[in-house]
Amino acid sequence: MAACILIVDDDPVQRRLLEAAVTKFGHAAIVADGGEAALKVLDGPEARPVAVVILDLSMPGMDGIGVLKALAERGIQLPVIVQTAQGGIETVVLAMRNGAFDFVVKPASPERLRTAIDNALKVEARGMEAKRSSKRGGGGTLSFKDIVTRSPAMDRVLRLAQKAAASNIPILIEGESGVGKELVARAIQGSGDRRGKPFVTVNCGAIPDNLVESILFGHEKGSFTGATEKHTGKFVEAHTGTLFLDEIGDLPLDVQVKLLRAVQDGEVDPVGGRSTVKVNIRLISATHRNLLQQVKDGKFREDLFYRLNVYPIFVPPLRDRRDDIPHLVRHFMSRIAPAETRGRITDISARALSMLEAYDWPGNIRQLENAIFRATVLCEGDTLTEEEFPQIRAQVEGTVNLDRGEPEPATAPPEAQRAPTEDRTTPLRPAPAEIRFGILKALDERGNVRSLAEVELEMIKMAIDHYSGQMSEVARRLGIGRSTLYRKLKEHGIDPETGRAEKLAS
Repeated sequence: MAACILIVDDDPVQRRLLEAAVTKFGHAAIVADGGEAALKVLDGPEARPVAVVILDLSMPGMDGIGVLKALAERGIQLPVIVQTAQGGIETVVLAMRNGAFDFVVKPASPERLRTAIDNALKVEARGMEAKRSSKRGGGGTLSFKDIVTRSPAMDRVLRLAQKAAASNIPILIEGESGVGKELVARAIQGSGDRRGKPFVTVNCGAIPDNLVESILFGHEKGSFTGATEKHTGKFVEAHTGTLFLDEIGDLPLDVQVKLLRAVQDGEVDPVGGRSTVKVNIRLISATHRNLLQQVKDGKFREDLFYRLNVYPIFVPPLRDRRDDIPHLVRHFMSRIAPAETRGRITDISARALSMLEAYDWPGNIRQLENAIFRATVLCEGDTLTEEEFPQIRAQVEGTVNLDRGEPEPATAPPEAQRAPTEDRTTPLRPAPAEIRFGILKALDERGNVRSLAEVELEMIKMAIDHYSGQMSEVARRLGIGRSTLYRKLKEHGIDPETGRAEKLAS
């Protein structure tokens, strides 16, 4: 199957070698000498259709991680194979957390590169089929019954959303990227009196600043260079229906002024137009940012904030509703299993499910869906196992007993260990009174203030003991990345692989 492969590398020799290899595999190659050039190929005015990206991580200017983040921000979903001369586990984890599909170490053998490309093309082909299927079945409307959840944390969200569906009040949906804000918005529309009417989505963060006004409000033919045809704009497209403005916090300040008028008066001014256009829409906005803080920082208009934030709904991250993970996993398995494996992959092992429940999912439901999708494509048996989730396994392994779905034994008695279905906001073991009240010794035996390094080490010791050696939970509660936690342990002369609570105790 021939495909178009984008090669991104600042090294001209490496570009030529990869281009020759890709061509030998029977594919077409496009080359870019850096991150900025790659984004122009993928999302610029002269964007070209690309099936797979081979991306170097170490580049001047915008590096590989920067490219991965830019793709995520622009909503570009392509399998990306990252390559680097540095094959450390931290590099792998960082790349995978930012959306990389696969990882190869330079110099990659032709066989390894070909396997990575073939697997990526399988995923891309299935992704296109899934999009076509969703379009074919897109005539129906979503309701709250279509939202897969069993978590008490989502009960309040659904109750608020159901009340909002009965009115036309402006709604602001807040939450991290990938938690399902658009799904909640679609359920609100599908449960209200505008069901069956247009539902128009705009990702405000993915539109170039110079085109935002035209895309939202429309333009007349000849109103600016390149305006060869009249464009109605998203507000007019959503007339009588719902307009969903995703990532509203990324709108430029000058466009916020016009948006305020559109929200207040129900009319828009097309670029180059001589008269205003009346619109009747239901406005739902969404953001992963703290809009109130942006108002304080002067990045978001206060008057617009209060116009949009009439009815706020916060969607919690997946790590705060882990009860949903088993149900979501089976839902995705049944919905996105590739046609060639449908009926063959029938289950997921208990070890794999325990591993997925233990993972923090920084990309939330979107990341979980992609992980299940990738696993079903690559699975050769009839049951998904932990082997199909190598990146997640690398981060979870050692913190959870996958056979039992429980934390590995620590010094706490069995009754103090966390059952797999308990809320992770509950401490994993009873804490002494002095720990419950957060008291750390500020002074040493001589009455002098202790160094920050000593206090930091004591805090890390206490956290590891408090959460029974579960490093993902320890890092999250301390507000640092897991790789940072391991680095700090090494700085204090402690082996991260064996540094459990009882071994860290003074």
